[in-house]
Amino acid sequence: MTKTMIADSKAGGKPAHRSAFEEVNFHLGRAFEILDIPEEYRHQLGSCYRELKVQVMVRMDNGKLKEFFGYRVQHNGVRGPYKGGIRFHPSVDLDEVRALASLMTWKTAIVNIPFGGAKGGINCDPLTMSENELQRMTRTYTRRIDMALGPYRDIPAPDVNTNSKIMAWMMDEYSRKHGFTPAVVTGKPIPLGGSQGREEATGLGVFFVTRNIAKELTIPLNKTRIAIQGFGNLGSYAAKYLHEAGAKVVAVSDVYGGLYDKNGLDIPALFDYTRKNRSLKGATGGDALKGDEIFGVDCDIMIPAALNGVITVPVARTIKAKVVVEGANNPTHPEADALLRERGIIVLPDILVNAGGVTASYFEWTQNLTQFYWEFDDVRQKLEKIMDRSYYEVGAIVKEKKVEWRLAAFILGVQRVYEATRLRGL
Repeated sequence: MTKTMIADSKAGGKPAHRSAFEEVNFHLGRAFEILDIPEEYRHQLGSCYRELKVQVMVRMDNGKLKEFFGYRVQHNGVRGPYKGGIRFHPSVDLDEVRALASLMTWKTAIVNIPFGGAKGGINCDPLTMSENELQRMTRTYTRRIDMALGPYRDIPAPDVNTNSKIMAWMMDEYSRKHGFTPAVVTGKPIPLGGSQGREEATGLGVFFVTRNIAKELTIPLNKTRIAIQGFGNLGSYAAKYLHEAGAKVVAVSDVYGGLYDKNGLDIPALFDYTRKNRSLKGATGGDALKGDEIFGVDCDIMIPAALNGVITVPVARTIKAKVVVEGANNPTHPEADALLRERGIIVLPDILVNAGGVTASYFEWTQNLTQFYWEFDDVRQKLEKIMDRSYYEVGAIVKEKKVEWRLAAFILGVQRVYEATRLRGL
C-alpha cells in the first residue's frame, strides 16, 4: 500500500489509471486510515505473499501444441490456509488474479472463517475447447502449481467457467502424487467428497443478503423488482431463490444478451434452459436486451453477477435501482461507486454479498477433514446464520462510523486480519 494511494483515497481523487489490484487497494487504504493501521503493517496487508505464473502446454485435439498461461496468487494467510477459486477466461492476467486474491482475504475475514485469500486462473477461452482439452489443461496446470497447494496450505475452488468436474480433475491430479486428498479442493462432486449445497451456496448467500437489505429498507420482497446481470451458476441460483421467495425478477442477461418483462420472468423455465444450453442464447419469454441495457431497466435491486469491472461511470449513470447488490467480484469501478453514492444508491459490496460460496467451501473442507458429512438442510441453516450475522456486523459499522457499506466491510475485514497478524508476532 503506497502513501500516494492512501493520500489519493483521502483526497477523494483518482490517478490517471488504476489496475484492478490498485482499485482494491484504493478501498483498503481508506479502511487503513479510519482504523489508523500502523504504517509498518500497511504494506504487508496490502501486498501478496506469493505469485505464480506458469506455462501450460496443451496437446489440442487437432494434434498441435498450444501455450496457455496459468496463475495462482496467495495474498494473505495469517488467519488460515489460502482459499480462492480458479477461473478459466480470456481476460485472466496476473493483475486481475492479484485483485481477486486480495478480495478473498477480506471476504473470509468478514464472514469469520479460518482462511486466507488466494485466487487462480488460466488465460483461455473454455467455450472453444473440448472436454478432453480442458482436462489436459487442468491437469497440467495442477502439476505446475502443485508445490503451492495442500489442504493446510492452499485450497482452490470453482470460479468463472470452472465447475465440480474441473475440481475433480484437480483433486485427482494432486492425489496421484500425494495420496487421496479430497480436502485439497472444494466444490467437488458429491461422490468425491463434495458438500451438499455447495453448488447453490454463492447464489443462496446473495439471496440472504438481498432479503436482509429489502427488510431493512421496508421493501416487501414480494413487491421487489430485481434485475440480474449474469446468469451462470451464481446469477441463476440467486434468481431461483429470489423467485421462490416471491420477488419479481424482471430482467436477466449473460454474454449473449438478455430478457426483460416488467411483470416478472419465468425463472424456473430459464433456470432449466440454461442448464441444458449453458447460456441464455436463444431463450424466449421477454423483450430482448443487448449489451449493457440491463443496467438501465426499471427495478428496485440490481445484481451484477458476472465479471469484474462492468459498472463504469457511464453505466452507473444509467442505473435506476435503489440498491446494487454485488454478486460478482469487484464489479464496480471506484469512480462509479462514488457516483452511485452521490445518486443515493446503496451498494452492498462483493466481499460481503458473495461470501456464501467460500463459506460453503469451508463447510466442505471441514467435512473432508473429519470424514463426517452433513445434509443439505444443515448446510443451508449454517450458511444462513453466518451470512445474516455478517450482514448485521457490517451494518453495525455503517451506523456507528457513518460510512458506506463497502468501507464498513473493509473495516471489519482489516480489523480481523490485522489482529491476527499482531497476535502471530509477524
